[in-house]
Amino acid sequence: MKIFGIFGDPIEHSLSPAMQNAALRALGEDACYHPFCVAQEDLEDALLGAAAMGFCGLNLTIPLKEKALEFDFLQPDPLAQAIGAVNTVAFRSQGLAGYNTDGWGALLALRDAGVEIKGKSVLIIGAGGGARAIAYTLQQEGAEISIANRSLKRAEDLAACVGAGGFSLHELEKLVPSANIIINCTSVGMRAGDPRLLDGGLLHSRQAVFDIVYNRETELLQDARAAGAVAVDGVMMLVYQGAKALEIWTGKKAPVDVMERAVREALAAR
Repeated sequence: MKIFGIFGDPIEHSLSPAMQNAALRALGEDACYHPFCVAQEDLEDALLGAAAMGFCGLNLTIPLKEKALEFDFLQPDPLAQAIGAVNTVAFRSQGLAGYNTDGWGALLALRDAGVEIKGKSVLIIGAGGGARAIAYTLQQEGAEISIANRSLKRAEDLAACVGAGGFSLHELEKLVPSANIIINCTSVGMRAGDPRLLDGGLLHSRQAVFDIVYNRETELLQDARAAGAVAVDGVMMLVYQGAKALEIWTGKKAPVDVMERAVREALAAR
């Protein structure tokens, strides 16, 4: 049996196991996909252990995507290297290969929602691995990017990589109203009771608001709907990035419809 999995911390919220196990069954693979809680300081040992145990593929999520690039035994492809984050690992005969499918997933999710990218002003909140992938991908699609983050230095560092502006969260009041597309790339909203990321009164009907959190409808998306904005949750990004990862691992076309259905059903059951 082939073994796949996802490493992250926290990991209990992840719907990747439900999604990928449904996809593997649909493809007729003798395989299973499991979640593993792995802290940043344990990632090197965990990756080497997975290789030693014969794993076939892994996804990496918060907070491990950037950390993976620190290890010489993992070779990122040019896209993952350019983005500065790895979310998919394949175990090859010649070693571990790293990829990033997050940007692809986000782009397709926005396209599904009818959101035009080229020439639009995109405000990305957050500066972690997901933000890196999305900023790089949308910049390549012709968007004008701004990065806002709790740590101004991290915002400026990411902004410098994609020719964007870097700002602190204290500047959201002026940044939000003028943005065409607002994307939350932080974990804020993942849990009920999280503080609001921004004042919903800043949003308006000419905007699109995309929250990569997928395990619940966040307050940010509720505020977006109330303002008449296009509201895009993280489900289809999860599905599309997972489909791309599955294709990397198996060489087979991923059953996107099966994967989406598995995620929606798992969410409804919670």
